[in-house]
Amino acid sequence: MWSGPRNISTALMRSWGNRPDTFVCDEPLYASYLKSTGLPHPAADEVIRHHESDWRRVVDWLTGDVPQGRRVFYQKHMAHHLLPDIERTWITRLTNCFLIRDPKEMLTSLMKIIPEPTVNDTGLPQQLEIFEQMCDDPQHPPPVLDSRDVLDDPRGMLGRLCTAVGLEFSDRMLEWPPGRRDTDGVWAPYWYGEVEKSTSFRPYRPKTDEVPASLNYVLDECRDYYRTLARHRLAT
Repeated sequence: MWSGPRNISTALMRSWGNRPDTFVCDEPLYASYLKSTGLPHPAADEVIRHHESDWRRVVDWLTGDVPQGRRVFYQKHMAHHLLPDIERTWITRLTNCFLIRDPKEMLTSLMKIIPEPTVNDTGLPQQLEIFEQMCDDPQHPPPVLDSRDVLDDPRGMLGRLCTAVGLEFSDRMLEWPPGRRDTDGVWAPYWYGEVEKSTSFRPYRPKTDEVPASLNYVLDECRDYYRTLARHRLAT
């Protein structure tokens, strides 16, 4: 699942992680991203120490056997962690899905952490790059989920996603126990406070925050990427 930041990506990981046949991993390229960029994210040094930072070793793991003998390997990826120097052909060995969110709501949330986000910080250019790489048959594009659609109809949208990837839907995907998971990254204490209290997808609520004029050019470009991907989203 290729997502951008400030989406429902962690809640979706909780959903899949509650399936007994599924092993989940949390942003496996994050340590590599932080080591390469030197960005001062919370607990960056701890992330690099604790998680594998060599993207080649990460890729070997991601494309190998499913851990713990499970049938499904759900990988929660932040698309912007896929830096330009990371080779791309391994992605074709995965079943790739995409999670998007209205750019205005995403940006106003992201600004609380990165005051001056760039388009690349949103992951949208990278999502479209991967989507186009995977879109060999225009009649059968990779699955695209809009976070609002999921929040409005979790059962329906998760059912459609499961069908699209050739799996049966499970009611266990709709609820999960609160708390932290062993599969969460070491960054969880800094980012996952709300998710750790959650037990299901929370209903969608419109956001009223505005993007400042200084970032309107970022919003406009993000909307172009979003609209291109949203044309292919799974129907509600």
